[in-house]
Amino acid sequence: MKLGIVSDIHCNRAALEAAIERMGPVDELICLGDSINEYRFSNDVVSLLRERCAHMILGNHEETMLAMPRSRAYGKPGNDPALLGWLETLPTRKLLHYGSKKVLLVHSTPWSPRGDYVYPRSPLLKRFGEVDADFVLFGHTHMQIAERVGKVMVVNPGSAGEARDHRNGHQLSCAVIDVASEEVRLIDFPDPARPSA
Repeated sequence: MKLGIVSDIHCNRAALEAAIERMGPVDELICLGDSINEYRFSNDVVSLLRERCAHMILGNHEETMLAMPRSRAYGKPGNDPALLGWLETLPTRKLLHYGSKKVLLVHSTPWSPRGDYVYPRSPLLKRFGEVDADFVLFGHTHMQIAERVGKVMVVNPGSAGEARDHRNGHQLSCAVIDVASEEVRLIDFPDPARPSA
């Protein structure tokens, strides 16, 4: 079972398409939240994720938009109310089972209160090892992590829409996980929405 993982797309449809292409064949697609920006919805991004039957959770940007008065999100010209309604049904975390393997999806952290930014080499990383799962997949920081913490493989694919990771030359990124072997492949790519220098 191969899982393709994206996070923090932030309305960048071209980048999401590039990530999907670079992953190659995967069995399932996972989005770890922030498919949109908190004040800008993207019919294109959300519809593509929905069409691909992605396992998807809400990030802080979706939560902010959905917390607004309903008239603001639904009343904005161009926003597809059916897609907004679908987004409202999504959870903030999800546990997937693949045989005996458990894969937990969160946007920021598996503990409460949510919202911490857990960067590479952060002392908070050790808390992921307390989770009852084989994998914890998270986003939020836009920075890649693929690290075993105790028995838990912790993976942050970075951002497939808004590059912030200086360690990969500020490229976008996604990941592919082989659930059986626990092999993680981090994939860097340039932002197709930005002209090359």
